[in-house]
This record gives sequence, structure tokens and C-alpha cells, in this order.
Amino acid sequence: MSNAAPPGARIDEVFAAVLARAPEAVAVSDGDREVGYAELWEEAGRVAAVLAEQGVAPGGAVGLRVQRGWRVVAGILGIWRHGSGFVPIDPRYPSVRQEYILRDAGLRRLVTEDAAGELVIEEVESGVPAAEVPADLAYVIHTSGSTGDPKGVPIRHTQVLALLAGCAESYDTGPSDVWSFFHSHSFDFSVWEIWGALLSGGRVVVVPQEAATDPAVFAAFLADRGVTMLSQVPSVFGHLVRALEAEPRALPALRHVVFGGEAVNPQVLLRWYELGVAPEARLFNMYGITEITVHATVKRLTPQELRSPSVGTPIGRALPHLRIALLEDGRPVPPGLPGEIHISGAAVADGYLGRPELTAQRFVHLPELDGGGPWYRSGDYAVERPDGEYEFLGRRDDQVKIRGFRIELGEIEAVLAEQQQVREGAVVVAGSVQGEPMLVACFVPAGGADPGEAAGMAAELGAGLAERLPKHLVPGRFVPVRELPLTFSGKLDRSALARRIAQENG
Repeated sequence: MSNAAPPGARIDEVFAAVLARAPEAVAVSDGDREVGYAELWEEAGRVAAVLAEQGVAPGGAVGLRVQRGWRVVAGILGIWRHGSGFVPIDPRYPSVRQEYILRDAGLRRLVTEDAAGELVIEEVESGVPAAEVPADLAYVIHTSGSTGDPKGVPIRHTQVLALLAGCAESYDTGPSDVWSFFHSHSFDFSVWEIWGALLSGGRVVVVPQEAATDPAVFAAFLADRGVTMLSQVPSVFGHLVRALEAEPRALPALRHVVFGGEAVNPQVLLRWYELGVAPEARLFNMYGITEITVHATVKRLTPQELRSPSVGTPIGRALPHLRIALLEDGRPVPPGLPGEIHISGAAVADGYLGRPELTAQRFVHLPELDGGGPWYRSGDYAVERPDGEYEFLGRRDDQVKIRGFRIELGEIEAVLAEQQQVREGAVVVAGSVQGEPMLVACFVPAGGADPGEAAGMAAELGAGLAERLPKHLVPGRFVPVRELPLTFSGKLDRSALARRIAQENG
């Protein structure tokens, strides 16, 4: 794992130092293509040169719309070498979502791929002024927003480097390690996967789409590529465990499995240990949020820990570059009582892109706590154990996490309400047939249609939402109802709605 970088260093500068030690070492494996550190640097230099030739001034934001592969890494590094930060746009996103991100960041240039798969720079016209970003911007990742629009989180180079240095005490990784590149570059787990590997001299292996969607193929991929460092969302890891139970496959190279994005299932992890396919692998749970730069805490999950009684998901202690405080009504709570997670330290973002009011609400100064600020109000709740470690309890608002994606239910509901077939609607989380969390949209049909007659609208509504929202935000079920249940105060009763869905599933 990377050691502490000099104050004010940039990620591309640290990469250049790693490159100087082993220029011919393989940096990225993508199918049959192996890209060395020197070749990656050269391709990044070409991207940087074209941006400069087109008159793009350093210090702003440049879009990156590239399929997952080695060119994602080259594009990121090229934008950094130019002196700008990147704004990821997953090409699988609906066009409406892509255009929103372009406008929100006020982008003028977009690094993308031509028909031959080569990186090219396109000029774009977002129609709005370029957003103000930090001079040392590394990236802007857009997270789900309760108003129906995603919100951008600018992260600086120093904040990413603080993350990697903070993880050095937990992971003894280096040039011999092979890290999986599983997640979209629009999901900040990928920042950890890519730069945790490359800034420690290791290798990144790109997980092909077939392996990412077929757990049996993924198991074979991990074995064949000798992956040593695997990052996974717990529910996706559960599919891998089931595939290995059906067809065991030895993974002797695997040393670390890092979970993040949602609560772990202890029973699934105990089944993994019982399989014994990776005897050298250590399992870790890392709680984190985009606004504090990927990871905030770390906890090793041994079989003994997984069998111990708990009130929530064990997430361990804060990484050394961060501090955690649990507050209720602005005051610290004693151990054993739930409180909202507040985080401060070297990797906490400066705020949201172009949203000063939201920034003021979520990035707060707490003079009564040592260490100054800002402190990020996560909206997540936890409890401190007697040993000083934390257990994650969940949220008290309408935000959920499914497969690692942070989802504001209000964002989906805003788009659902725009559909002509819907008079009113709400989205809840319910268990699927496989027992995993799934988004379910409940709607009162427009025009007084009977719910029984509206049952056939599901495909049409799903298509309508898919035109506006990424795949992970489109509900898996659409359920027509006569009315939405309300609490005594007149608010939507999500709990009652979720119970109704659960009873129907039962």
C-alpha cells in the first residue's frame, strides 16, 4: 500500500515515482492486453497533449466516458497529467443522465472512445458555465440526490492520497499484488481498486463484463488471474459464494477481500470460510461514503467476530487519517446508544458541486469537538461498542444502499411521478425471491384505473424510468395500489408499504 505522499502531491506525480522504479512492469491487464507502467504513462501523455493543443486550461474538469478497461485508467491519468480533474460518465447510463452530468459540471471537453476503441477528445456544449472546482481536483463523482437530480462531490488529489496512506496500516500490499478492477469508474470503489494497486506498484486486472455478471465465470477469472486483492459489494460476493459452493475452485493467491457499500451478511461469510477455497484470504469490512473519499473505517471479519452477537454490522475503527463522532441533536452520545455518524479529517470533501445550501447542511463545523472541521453529517447511524469499535445500524431517512450504490428513494420517486400512468407513487426496499434487497415501486394509477387493470403497466413504467435513470435505480417490481398508506401526521408510511409488499411476497 502507498506510503504517505509529500504535502501537496498529485496522484500522477506519485505514479511517476512508481513508474521510475519499474517502467516495464505490467500496470493493467485487460483481456489479452497487458499495458506496462511506461506505456500507460505514454498514452496518458498523449491525452494530456491533445487537451493542451485544444486550448483547454489546466485546473478545471474534463469528462470521461469510456467503457471499463485499461483505457479508463489511461484517460484518468491523462486528464491528471494535463492538470485537470475527471468527471466519470458511465456510457451505460441513459442519455438523460449523461447529459445532466455534463451540464451539472459545465463540461467543455469529453475524453471518450472512437469506433476503433482509441481515446479521443470531443468538444461538448453543456450550455452552462463551467462549475467552480478546487485547483487540485482529482475527480467529481455524482451520487444519488433526493430532489431527483444527482449531486456532484469534488475530491482533491490530497484527499485520495490521504485515503491510501491511511489504509497502509491495514493492508500489506505491494508490487506483487494483483487487484481486481470490478466496478464502474462512476462508482468511487474503483478509485480504491485502481490507485491502491498502481501507487503501490501492483497490477490492475480488468474484470470483463461476462465475469462481472456470471459468478461462476468470475470465480474462474479470479483463479486464472491470480487475484490477491478483491473488492466486493457484499450482495455480489454472496453470488460468488453460491457459485463456489456449487463448483468449488481453489483461490490460493487471494490474500485480501474488502467489503464496502452495504451491510455484510455474516452467514454468507461464514459459509465462505467453511468452503476453505482461499485459506490465505483475510476478510475486511470498510464503511465509507463518497463525501469522505471512499473508505472511513476498517474491521477484520474473522469467523469468531462473525459469530459474536451484535446489534448491527461491525465496521471497526476510523482509519488513521479520519475521526468519527456519534451525535444526536448535535451532542455526543455515550457508548451503547445510537448516534448519527459524523466524520472529519484529511479526506473529507470540501462540499457539493454548486450547491452551497446543501454543503452548509451536510458539512458542519462543531467547535465543541476537538479537531475543528468540517465534519460530514452522514445520515447513517451507528453505536460504539465497549471496546471502542463501531457497529453500523442503518439510516433514518429515505436513503438506502443496494449493491453498493447509495440510492435516494426520492430521486426515483421524482421520475416515477412524471410518468403519465401514475397519479402518485412511492419506492420501498423489499426482499427479492432470492432474499436480497430490491427496489419496488408502488403506484396509484392515473385516471382512476383499477389496480387490477393496471397490473400490465409494469413493463411500460420500467421502460419509462430506464430512459431517465441508471439501471441500478430502476425498480425491479412495479406494484399498482389503490392508495398509499399514510402516518397519523399525513406522511407516507414506508414501513406499512414495505410490510404490505412483504406479505404479498410471503
